Amino acid sequence: MEGDNRFEYALSVDGIAEYILSGKCKNIVFLTGAGVSVGAGIPDFRSPGGMYDTLKPELLTATDQERAIMKREPTYVVNKQLFRVNQFPYLELRRPFILGLAEAKWKATVTHWFIAICQKKGLLRRLFTQNIDGLDFQTNISDNNIVGVHGTLGKIVCEDCHHECPIEEFRDKVKKNIKDIYKMDPTAPEVSTPINCTHCGKPQVKPNTVLYGSQLPSRFFECLKLDFPNHVDLLIVAGTSLTVSPANELPVHVNPSTPRFIVNREKVGRELGIYYGDESKRDIYSNLDCDIVFLYLAHKLGWVEDLKEHIEKMAPESQRLILEYEKTKQVPGFVQVNKM
Repeated sequence: MEGDNRFEYALSVDGIAEYILSGKCKNIVFLTGAGVSVGAGIPDFRSPGGMYDTLKPELLTATDQERAIMKREPTYVVNKQLFRVNQFPYLELRRPFILGLAEAKWKATVTHWFIAICQKKGLLRRLFTQNIDGLDFQTNISDNNIVGVHGTLGKIVCEDCHHECPIEEFRDKVKKNIKDIYKMDPTAPEVSTPINCTHCGKPQVKPNTVLYGSQLPSRFFECLKLDFPNHVDLLIVAGTSLTVSPANELPVHVNPSTPRFIVNREKVGRELGIYYGDESKRDIYSNLDCDIVFLYLAHKLGWVEDLKEHIEKMAPESQRLILEYEKTKQVPGFVQVNKM
């Protein structure tokens, strides 16, 4: 159970807005996961219907033993140990995302742009994102304020010699060499063939994402030390299951009196000391979609006009939400949650 450091505002989205408007909240840190990109049309991993839930190992180029492991533990498909001996499951799974990002298939959402507006208002201390989709970089957030905890699809390297490969060259090879397990690309080959590094010759070329079993980028630990605990006035955790270490430990590193705002369809982080219901003294929770919550928060803060400046750059669903809001000045689907 927490100490006596009770948040002096209501444990609700309205309370968060009041705190930000008070001037006492000067440094906001975000930790985001796949849930903030669902509104862009990118499926998350762990939710029912997500990528791990619907993974079909039998479609991937792998041995029977490798398929059996993936069936038991779907995250094995992005495991360093597997990639070392067989690159095809990773590349076949990632194929539509690698090519889709090249075509700008997905656009940033209300949530991504809300974080950018926090920077514009001088409130954003840091964005720690577990996402590899690169949507944060479509906004005006400076590179210095973004920590890509698990890397990015926007840079291509060899896992063995660390030689960087030109991204367009890699995408062309993915299109020509890697089969489409989703059967959306009629030009895809029927059988996957290796993509070898032009420097060392090994088939270890991939987007610069962090595989399971690999260390996180040193920048994560550097910024963790710079920001926590004394330069965080509000921690916002959005769209993440808080199950992947060490990123999930950010809520533990804030001061005992620092409010933590959890936006996720399910209650997460209890084992990390996040409290819900009557036990909560500084933890605020919403189980609604991220874009609905952050549009409502923008409404309470008077920031909707700031969001509207970027509406043409947003995902279609985000555009729809804002246009619906404009008709009634109410956020579609928003319900205040107090002490759930």
